[in-house]
Amino acid sequence: MMEITANGQTVNEAVEEALKQLQAKPDDVEITILDEGKKGFFGVFGKKPASVKVTLIHNPINAVQEFLVDVIQKMGINADVQVKQSGKVIKIQLSGDKMSVLIGKRGQTLNSLQYLTQLVANRNSNHYLQIILDAENYREKRKETLKQLAGRLAKQAIHTSKNVSLEPMPSYERKVIHAALAEFKEIKTYSVGEEPNRHLVISPKKRG
Repeated sequence: MMEITANGQTVNEAVEEALKQLQAKPDDVEITILDEGKKGFFGVFGKKPASVKVTLIHNPINAVQEFLVDVIQKMGINADVQVKQSGKVIKIQLSGDKMSVLIGKRGQTLNSLQYLTQLVANRNSNHYLQIILDAENYREKRKETLKQLAGRLAKQAIHTSKNVSLEPMPSYERKVIHAALAEFKEIKTYSVGEEPNRHLVISPKKRG
């Protein structure tokens, strides 16, 4: 959190100066009056300025929306950004033209944007926030594709008795694979690597 101390002839002037320096609105900050100041005798002798401490409150909704709008505009794309928060999950829906560019091959561009947005949301947050970034309902379509892919690769691992490594995926996509393969008793799944390159491995169990 950003925090500054500002002075002024009055408390209001001190607050206005702090807001100007922080480039913030009154609703975006917490204000602590350190000293209400003194007018002084005849307005001169013993005069003391007012002093306030102003702390910028992190608003993850505003932060992620501003970040995405800026990035998308720099990509030359006009898109509507809808942000909704439910507990520790922030869901963002993108809509407009050229959504295929934002999604990218197998969702790679969308996943990269999601990862960066997650960093922005958690930069000054007191608790971890999960970001789910979607465009044109891509996530639901991708979920069905992942389930079908999981089934095929599980059968491949069982047939060849060899590990099968999948491409890097965000954590919630890996969870879809884990869940889809829970019924396959002949294999086990685990993740390896570091984000954003962490990927899933399907491994056949040794026959005892």
